[in-house]
Amino acid sequence: MAAASPLKRFLPSIESGDRNFVRDAWDRLGKIPGGKTIFSKMVGRAAPYTGTIGAKVVSLSHLRSEVVLEDRPAVRNHLRCVHAVALVNLAELTGNVALAYSMPDDARFIVAGLEIEYIKKARGRITGVCDCPPVESSERQEYQVPVSLRNERGEEVAHCTLRTLVGPKKSK
Repeated sequence: MAAASPLKRFLPSIESGDRNFVRDAWDRLGKIPGGKTIFSKMVGRAAPYTGTIGAKVVSLSHLRSEVVLEDRPAVRNHLRCVHAVALVNLAELTGNVALAYSMPDDARFIVAGLEIEYIKKARGRITGVCDCPPVESSERQEYQVPVSLRNERGEEVAHCTLRTLVGPKKSK
């Protein structure tokens, strides 16, 4: 029988369902050297498409998140700016981690739609910032989750609103 990896002993089980895995993982990893990178890679493994942009969660707390996307050839379009799909991926990741961190232990969510407005070409490091609405219970409800994407000069390059459904976790 293989020994459990050190991470499995350190982090809660995502299958347990009785805790908020995102909050527990961030609260443990966000404080240690390299922990933010490990957390970001874990999110990318849990949601593989999200992981394709290589973004890093740099700040996460109740109702707020900041996620950074470094400009590099893999996320650029033919105009040498950050691709629209990479930006929408960053917006979804930013909003999702803020909401997930802030939800009650017995809640889950899914993005049911989104709107994004591209304001200007995105070049250089892009930071996604989300101040999400409070989720007080796991009662089925839709939330509007706003995300601002900003360049290194602090200029907004895109604004996104995620239409997110929150509800109770499935019973075992």
